[in-house]
Formats: sequence, structure tokens, C-alpha cells
Amino acid sequence: MEILSAAINGVSLLIVSALIAVEAVQRLLSPETVNARIVIVVAVAGVAVNACVVLLLRRANHESLNVSGAFAHILTDLWAFLAAVCAGVLILITHIMILDPIASLLVVLLMARTSWSLLRESGRILLEGTPTSIDLAEVQSHLLSEEHVRDVHDLHAWVVTSNLPALSAHIVIDDACFRDGHAPDILSALNTCLVGHFDLVHSTFQLETAAHARDEHPVH
Repeated sequence: MEILSAAINGVSLLIVSALIAVEAVQRLLSPETVNARIVIVVAVAGVAVNACVVLLLRRANHESLNVSGAFAHILTDLWAFLAAVCAGVLILITHIMILDPIASLLVVLLMARTSWSLLRESGRILLEGTPTSIDLAEVQSHLLSEEHVRDVHDLHAWVVTSNLPALSAHIVIDDACFRDGHAPDILSALNTCLVGHFDLVHSTFQLETAAHARDEHPVH
């Protein structure tokens, strides 16, 4: 639900930015009279409210994509109201009405940027993409460096939810490890390796013999 909420937040920002962009373009083509004083008063009130919310959310857990998305949303609103204040003041001084839609288009760019960031991160999680913080080649190299490990294949990493990566892999070890009961020790070493080097605490390994690994791929 956390990731879906962040994705919905991103989509809503995208829709709102599109609506503002259409309205701004129409006002550029057909400028309308803007009551600059009302714009300034409303925008200043918006700045005050959003500034308070930003200060409150700064203390929240930003490792959560949902919280991070909410913070980005409020921060975008804050910049939008600041842009409205500037536009209102300039219109009051210069009487150039197209400054209002120009400010709106600048806000649209900010909203689109925030929306893209939220949709990219939530999409990566929902589509089980490899986390940007994990280099699978480096992970494979570390696993292969463990004693008795002969091969690592079917290596996959994904994110379950914010800041909770998971990994699975098939590990080929020496046949003797299964006979002398050494396999559990190797499993512990692999888990320790991932926690120590990559802060990966959720991992699933399938320990295999070389013969099993050779016969495995044809049945996939």
C-alpha cells in the first residue's frame, strides 16, 4: 500500500500539472486581467501553511517512499505559492499579465519533475527491478569469494518496499560439503557476507551440487 500510495501521488501530480499547463497556455494565448493583490494574499497564506507542513515532515522518516513523496508534493506546493507571490508582485509593478501563466508553467516543470521521480521509484519496486544501490556483478563476486563456493547463478535482487531489498541466488558448492554437514556453515557465511557488504538482510539461497547445476537449466 505504501508503494501504491506513492505511485498514486505521482500520477495525481502529473494530472494536475497537465491541467495547469493547459490553462497556462490558454492564458498565454489570450491574456486575462489578474487581480495581483488577491493573488499575493492567497499565495502568502499558501506559503505559510505549506512552510509549516514542510517543517513538520522534515522530521519524518524519509526512507519511506510514501513519506518522501508526500514531502516532495508539499515542497512543490510551497514553490508554486512562492512563484505566485513573485508573479503577483511583478504584475502589480509592471501590469504585465502574462507573468501569471509564465509562473504557472515554471510550477508545471517542478511538478512534472517530482511526479517523474515518484513514478520511477515506485515503478521500479512494483515491477521488481534491481535496486539502484545494488551492483549484481559485485554481489556475485563477493559470494564467489566465499570458501567452497564454485558458482553463483540465477542471481536476482528486488525491493519489497521502501529500503527493504531482497535477493535470491543458486549457489554451487563442493559436493563434500553436503556429505560432511558443512553446508549450513556456508549458508551462514553467505548471509553474513551480504549483511556486512551490502546491508542485505533478506536473502534466499539454494545450495546445489555441480551435477544439479548442470541438469537444472534444461528444465527451466
